Amino acid sequence: MLGEGRIITMARRRHTPEQIIRKLREADRLLAEGGEVADVARHLEISEATYHRWRAQFGGMKADDVKRLKELEAENARLKRIVADKELEIDALREIGQGKLVSPSRRRRAVAMLQERLGLSQRRACRIVGQHRSTQRYQPADADPDSDLRERLRRFARAHPRWGYRRAHAVLVREGLVVNRKKIQRLWREEGLRVPAKRSKRRRLGESVAPATRLRAERPDHVWALDYQFDVTAAGRTIKILHVVDEFTRESLADLVAYSIDADATVACLDKIAAVRGFPQFIRCDNGPELTAAALRDWCRFTSTRTSYIEPGSPWQNPWVESYGGRMRDELLAVEQFDTLLEAQVLVADWREEYNNYRPHSALGMLTPAEFAQRWRSQHQPQLS
Repeated sequence: MLGEGRIITMARRRHTPEQIIRKLREADRLLAEGGEVADVARHLEISEATYHRWRAQFGGMKADDVKRLKELEAENARLKRIVADKELEIDALREIGQGKLVSPSRRRRAVAMLQERLGLSQRRACRIVGQHRSTQRYQPADADPDSDLRERLRRFARAHPRWGYRRAHAVLVREGLVVNRKKIQRLWREEGLRVPAKRSKRRRLGESVAPATRLRAERPDHVWALDYQFDVTAAGRTIKILHVVDEFTRESLADLVAYSIDADATVACLDKIAAVRGFPQFIRCDNGPELTAAALRDWCRFTSTRTSYIEPGSPWQNPWVESYGGRMRDELLAVEQFDTLLEAQVLVADWREEYNNYRPHSALGMLTPAEFAQRWRSQHQPQLS
């Protein structure tokens, strides 16, 4: 008999096993803090009967599932490394092309090409080509005093066809070379290297938020920006890439590459980042179905992370991650053809590593995002503590 009590109705909602385990973990935390089952169920937006049914069905699987998942992840990582190494050697032989490398000079150029294009170490490239390392390191006399610098600029332009002489100068200075920027510009033009033309900016006609009220990142991990990007393999299959960028340091926190990325995969990626850096105060994203799903809203509610959704059809309100995606499109996706998903994952991971730790960023005073973050923490972290 219900008497005069108030009947509470809840909208039926289908939960995935990942969401159920995540909510049971949140329930354990609340119960450990002294909460009642009824209050916990109300916080999870489920009924008490559903909570007890979930507990009986999934409660005993937690430890075994986590252990099995770790074992599978370790085995999968080992197999990926083996396959990546084999495919890298096959790509290296394909890059060398037809014909015999009968002279040391041809083998020397082949080793340098493999180091530039595939990022191989000198030891491994020499082993593939059949060149002795002492022969590779031998430098013949040259009458031109700038020959080494010219060759360095040619290698730089081949490795980064969308970079100009300014970034080349910044990289050379960071490596310890004392050289004038105008000299780099002169040699760059004498070698006929491509200088990217300036692109005229398009005028945005959308309604923008006032600068005083716009959310801006003030420190690392203050605002994370999320966005998705798509590409196609040689076989015609669509691959999806999830970008997560720290808006203050411009660091790429993750680039998840898969055939399909749903809300649960997005939350798992955010949990992996938060395990190392902690949770952000805000996440900025568009109104896509994966980013407005219940899984992401629950994650934000459980971690006290606030959301900042941009207006529909207004990508300029999420400029930092859009700029990052544009750089990846211009420098990687538009120039590389992926045969398999594994190849896409390896190349995207390599490009992300180069972006964070090698590529000078013009908005950061030609520092890399990793250098900028390290310098900011060394200057401000003692004050925050």
